[in-house]
Amino acid sequence: MADLPGEPAVLAADDDFFLMPDLAPLVEGHLLLVASRHIQCAGAFGKRLWAGAWQWRHRAGRVYQAAYGSSDLLLLEHGPATSQGGGACVDHVHWHLLPVPGGTSGEPGAPGVRSVRALLEEQGLPGVPATRDVVHRRYLAGRSYLMVEEQGLATVHPGDGVASQHLRRAALQVLCGDTEGQPWRWQERFGLAGSRVLFQRTLDVLRPAIALDDELQRASRIASHQ
Repeated sequence: MADLPGEPAVLAADDDFFLMPDLAPLVEGHLLLVASRHIQCAGAFGKRLWAGAWQWRHRAGRVYQAAYGSSDLLLLEHGPATSQGGGACVDHVHWHLLPVPGGTSGEPGAPGVRSVRALLEEQGLPGVPATRDVVHRRYLAGRSYLMVEEQGLATVHPGDGVASQHLRRAALQVLCGDTEGQPWRWQERFGLAGSRVLFQRTLDVLRPAIALDDELQRASRIASHQ
Protein backbone atom coordinates (compact mmCIF):
# COMPACT_ATOMS: atom_id res chain seq x y z
CA MET A 1 0.00 0.00 0.00
CA ALA A 2 2.89 2.37 0.73
CA ASP A 3 5.01 1.12 -2.19
CA LEU A 4 7.77 0.01 0.19
CA PRO A 5 9.89 -3.16 0.07
CA GLY A 6 8.84 -5.98 2.38
CA GLU A 7 11.21 -8.90 2.91
CA PRO A 8 14.09 -7.13 1.08
CA ALA A 9 13.94 -4.44 3.78
CA VAL A 10 14.99 -6.91 6.51
CA LEU A 11 18.42 -5.72 7.63
CA ALA A 12 19.38 -8.75 9.70
CA ALA A 13 17.77 -11.87 11.14
CA ASP A 14 18.34 -15.06 13.08
CA ASP A 15 16.03 -17.92 14.02
CA ASP A 16 14.22 -15.85 16.63
CA PHE A 17 14.13 -12.21 15.48
CA PHE A 18 14.45 -9.93 12.48
CA LEU A 19 15.35 -6.25 12.27
CA MET A 20 13.87 -3.84 9.74
CA PRO A 21 12.86 -0.18 9.41
CA ASP A 22 9.57 0.85 10.94
CA LEU A 23 6.91 1.15 8.24
CA ALA A 24 6.04 4.64 9.45
CA PRO A 25 9.29 5.94 10.95
CA LEU A 26 9.21 8.81 13.42
CA VAL A 27 12.86 9.64 12.67
CA GLU A 28 15.59 8.33 10.39
CA GLY A 29 16.97 5.11 11.86
CA HIS A 30 13.66 4.03 13.45
CA LEU A 31 13.79 0.22 13.54
CA LEU A 32 11.55 -2.62 14.62
CA LEU A 33 12.88 -5.76 16.26
CA VAL A 34 10.22 -8.40 15.56
CA ALA A 35 9.89 -11.98 16.80
CA SER A 36 9.96 -14.52 13.97
CA ARG A 37 7.23 -16.67 15.51
CA HIS A 38 4.04 -15.45 17.06
CA ILE A 39 4.51 -14.26 20.64
CA GLN A 40 2.17 -11.68 22.11
CA CYS A 41 4.68 -9.53 23.96
CA ALA A 42 8.12 -9.67 25.58
CA GLY A 43 6.43 -10.53 28.87
CA ALA A 44 5.77 -13.95 27.33
CA PHE A 45 9.46 -14.54 26.54
CA GLY A 46 11.33 -17.33 28.23
CA LYS A 47 14.77 -16.57 29.57
CA ARG A 48 16.53 -17.48 26.32
CA LEU A 49 14.41 -15.21 24.14
CA TRP A 50 14.62 -12.37 26.65
CA ALA A 51 18.41 -12.57 26.60
CA GLY A 52 18.41 -12.85 22.82
CA ALA A 53 16.24 -9.78 22.38
CA TRP A 54 18.62 -7.71 24.50
CA GLN A 55 21.56 -8.95 22.46
CA TRP A 56 19.77 -7.54 19.42
CA ARG A 57 19.18 -4.28 21.27
CA HIS A 58 22.92 -4.01 21.96
CA ARG A 59 23.63 -4.75 18.32
CA ALA A 60 21.34 -1.87 17.35
CA GLY A 61 23.39 0.39 19.62
CA ARG A 62 26.58 -0.62 17.82
CA VAL A 63 24.94 -0.04 14.45
CA TYR A 64 23.74 3.42 15.52
CA GLN A 65 27.27 4.20 16.71
CA ALA A 66 28.64 3.32 13.28
CA ALA A 67 25.93 5.19 11.40
CA TYR A 68 25.32 8.24 13.57
CA GLY A 69 28.29 8.52 15.92
CA SER A 70 26.29 7.68 19.05
CA SER A 71 25.08 4.37 20.47
CA ASP A 72 22.35 6.07 22.50
CA LEU A 73 18.89 4.85 21.67
CA LEU A 74 15.30 4.81 22.79
CA LEU A 75 13.60 1.41 23.12
CA LEU A 76 9.82 1.19 23.36
CA GLU A 77 7.33 -1.64 23.68
CA HIS A 78 3.56 -1.61 24.01
CA GLY A 79 3.13 -4.87 25.93
CA PRO A 80 -0.37 -6.32 25.54
CA ALA A 81 -1.27 -8.88 28.19
CA THR A 82 -4.74 -8.88 26.62
CA SER A 83 -5.60 -8.25 22.98
CA GLN A 84 -4.44 -4.76 21.96
CA GLY A 85 -3.80 -3.84 25.58
CA GLY A 86 -1.07 -1.44 26.63
CA GLY A 87 -1.56 0.79 23.62
CA ALA A 88 -0.67 -2.01 21.20
CA CYS A 89 -2.35 -2.13 17.83
CA VAL A 90 -0.74 -5.45 16.85
CA ASP A 91 -0.75 -8.48 19.14
CA HIS A 92 2.73 -9.61 18.09
CA VAL A 93 5.85 -8.63 19.97
CA HIS A 94 7.95 -5.89 18.45
CA TRP A 95 10.36 -3.40 19.97
CA HIS A 96 10.77 0.09 18.57
CA LEU A 97 14.42 1.19 18.44
CA LEU A 98 15.16 4.85 17.70
CA PRO A 99 18.54 6.59 17.62
CA VAL A 100 19.02 9.50 20.02
CA PRO A 101 21.48 11.99 18.48
CA GLY A 102 24.37 12.72 20.79
CA GLY A 103 22.62 11.29 23.82
CA THR A 104 20.45 14.39 24.10
CA SER A 105 17.14 12.85 25.14
CA GLY A 106 15.93 14.45 28.35
CA GLU A 107 18.73 17.03 28.56
CA PRO A 108 18.20 20.81 28.49
CA GLY A 109 18.46 22.08 24.95
CA ALA A 110 17.47 18.77 23.37
CA PRO A 111 14.75 18.90 20.69
CA GLY A 112 12.10 17.54 23.03
CA VAL A 113 13.72 18.63 26.34
CA ARG A 114 12.01 15.92 28.37
CA SER A 115 12.33 12.15 28.35
CA VAL A 116 9.68 9.57 27.55
CA ARG A 117 10.05 8.22 31.07
CA ALA A 118 9.42 11.67 32.54
CA LEU A 119 6.29 12.06 30.40
CA LEU A 120 4.94 8.73 31.64
CA GLU A 121 5.68 9.65 35.25
CA GLU A 122 3.84 12.96 34.79
CA GLN A 123 0.86 10.99 33.46
CA GLY A 124 0.71 8.93 36.65
CA LEU A 125 2.41 5.88 35.13
CA PRO A 126 5.37 5.21 37.46
CA GLY A 127 8.14 2.91 36.33
CA VAL A 128 10.19 0.18 37.97
CA PRO A 129 13.32 -1.55 36.60
CA ALA A 130 12.34 -3.78 33.67
CA THR A 131 13.86 -7.13 34.53
CA ARG A 132 12.58 -10.22 32.76
CA ASP A 133 10.90 -11.49 35.94
CA VAL A 134 9.06 -8.21 36.55
CA VAL A 135 7.77 -8.00 32.98
CA HIS A 136 6.89 -11.71 32.91
CA ARG A 137 4.89 -11.47 36.15
CA ARG A 138 2.87 -8.59 34.74
CA TYR A 139 2.06 -10.59 31.64
CA LEU A 140 1.04 -13.67 33.66
CA ALA A 141 -1.21 -11.49 35.84
CA GLY A 142 -2.98 -10.14 32.74
CA ARG A 143 -1.57 -6.63 33.21
CA SER A 144 -0.52 -4.82 30.06
CA TYR A 145 2.58 -2.67 30.30
CA LEU A 146 4.71 -0.02 28.63
CA MET A 147 8.43 -0.73 28.48
CA VAL A 148 11.00 2.01 27.91
CA GLU A 149 14.76 1.94 27.76
CA GLU A 150 16.24 5.41 27.77
CA GLN A 151 19.62 6.80 28.84
CA GLY A 152 20.71 3.22 29.54
CA LEU A 153 17.91 2.45 32.01
CA ALA A 154 15.02 0.09 31.17
CA THR A 155 11.76 0.59 33.07
CA VAL A 156 8.29 -0.91 32.86
CA HIS A 157 5.15 1.16 33.46
CA PRO A 158 1.42 0.40 33.82
CA GLY A 159 -0.21 0.07 30.42
CA ASP A 160 -3.82 -0.87 31.01
CA GLY A 161 -6.16 1.72 29.55
CA VAL A 162 -3.57 3.87 27.74
CA ALA A 163 -4.39 5.18 24.29
CA SER A 164 -3.38 3.28 21.18
CA GLN A 165 0.26 3.91 20.20
CA HIS A 166 0.81 5.99 23.32
CA LEU A 167 4.59 5.57 23.21
CA ARG A 168 4.87 6.62 19.57
CA ARG A 169 3.34 9.95 20.46
CA ALA A 170 5.61 10.35 23.48
CA ALA A 171 8.69 9.51 21.40
CA LEU A 172 7.77 12.02 18.71
CA GLN A 173 7.33 14.71 21.36
CA VAL A 174 10.69 13.97 22.99
CA LEU A 175 12.75 13.51 19.85
CA CYS A 176 11.15 16.14 17.63
CA GLY A 177 9.84 18.76 20.03
CA ASP A 178 6.56 20.43 19.10
CA THR A 179 4.28 17.74 17.66
CA GLU A 180 1.20 19.90 17.16
CA GLY A 181 -0.46 18.76 13.96
CA GLN A 182 2.09 15.99 13.32
CA PRO A 183 0.66 12.48 12.93
CA TRP A 184 2.21 9.85 15.20
CA ARG A 185 -0.02 6.85 14.52
CA TRP A 186 1.54 4.54 11.95
CA GLN A 187 -1.71 4.39 9.96
CA GLU A 188 -1.49 8.16 9.44
CA ARG A 189 2.23 8.31 8.61
CA PHE A 190 3.11 5.27 6.54
CA GLY A 191 1.80 6.56 3.21
CA LEU A 192 3.22 10.06 3.46
CA ALA A 193 6.00 11.04 1.07
CA GLY A 194 8.24 12.12 3.96
CA SER A 195 7.69 8.80 5.72
CA ARG A 196 8.74 6.86 2.62
CA VAL A 197 11.86 9.00 2.37
CA LEU A 198 12.78 8.23 6.01
CA PHE A 199 12.19 4.52 5.43
CA GLN A 200 14.50 4.43 2.40
CA ARG A 201 17.12 6.64 4.06
CA THR A 202 17.15 4.28 7.05
CA LEU A 203 17.86 1.36 4.72
CA ASP A 204 20.57 3.24 2.85
CA VAL A 205 22.37 4.39 6.00
CA LEU A 206 22.01 1.30 8.17
CA ARG A 207 22.74 -1.43 5.62
CA PRO A 208 26.46 -0.59 5.50
CA ALA A 209 26.51 -0.11 9.28
CA ILE A 210 25.03 -3.61 9.72
CA ALA A 211 27.63 -5.04 7.32
CA LEU A 212 30.42 -3.30 9.24
CA ASP A 213 29.13 -4.66 12.54
CA ASP A 214 28.98 -8.18 11.08
CA GLU A 215 32.58 -7.84 9.96
CA LEU A 216 33.80 -6.49 13.30
CA GLN A 217 31.99 -9.18 15.29
CA ARG A 218 33.38 -11.89 13.03
CA ALA A 219 36.91 -10.52 13.47
CA SER A 220 36.40 -10.37 17.24
CA ARG A 221 35.32 -14.03 17.35
CA ILE A 222 38.32 -15.09 15.30
CA ALA A 223 40.70 -13.12 17.54
CA SER A 224 39.18 -14.62 20.68
CA HIS A 225 39.92 -18.16 19.39
CA GLN A 226 43.54 -17.46 18.52
